Amino acid sequence: MAYPDSDHANGLLHAVIVLSFIIASSLSVYPLSPSMATLRPMIMIMVLIFWLLFQPRYVGIFSAFAIGLIADLLMDTHLGQQAFSAVAVALMIKVTSIYIRQLNTISAWIIASLGLFVFQASLWMLQMFVQDLFVAQSTFSLLMSIISWPLVLLTLRKFVR
Repeated sequence: MAYPDSDHANGLLHAVIVLSFIIASSLSVYPLSPSMATLRPMIMIMVLIFWLLFQPRYVGIFSAFAIGLIADLLMDTHLGQQAFSAVAVALMIKVTSIYIRQLNTISAWIIASLGLFVFQASLWMLQMFVQDLFVAQSTFSLLMSIISWPLVLLTLRKFVR
């Protein structure tokens, strides 16, 4: 038997998920100076990883593909590069979630760091194959993303049941 509050709670959770991606996309394209832009964390992917870890029922591989396409359009990269990388991250998280029974803060940080590395490494490989381009400055973005992951975790964790 479904309780009337459960539909309301699910609707609220869907709204929070969508709102978090809207805020993350706004922060991803917010103009910064060139020196600060290299230190910008990969906020869209960090939020995606959070929802993949803590709400896999609502955010999955199709959502990762859609978020990747949106990130491709926002970041002006070749269409499909970030989408492919986001799907690779989603698959990696799905496989690791099979083996992890208790997800605490440290294990979530380790999985998120691994996911961020997989995302960046697959982007580097795609850019090397497609564009013959290697952007070494994105290493700083990767490191800032790994360091700032606990902020995303603490901010969004209060919305997870």
